Amino acid sequence: MSYNSFMAETITVRTDEATEHALDVLTEGGTSRSAAIRQAVLEAAARRERAAEMRHAVLRMPLGEPDGINIADELSWSRQEER
Repeated sequence: MSYNSFMAETITVRTDEATEHALDVLTEGGTSRSAAIRQAVLEAAARRERAAEMRHAVLRMPLGEPDGINIADELSWSRQEER
């Protein structure tokens, strides 16, 4: 979906004490509540997308050659010694 073709939609946000404080901080310089909320949503979405990209990059990283150690066997062996 193109962001330019999206019609503005009104949403309702139920606030609590912590949210009101956050809005006070975000609007301190004269920014409207609406603009502050819009910016906060955009920034939160960008952070989430960056985090997802980073997770995917880590999952695509080559792990190298196996070293021949079977971790399950090693754990089982060490637990048997503990008994």
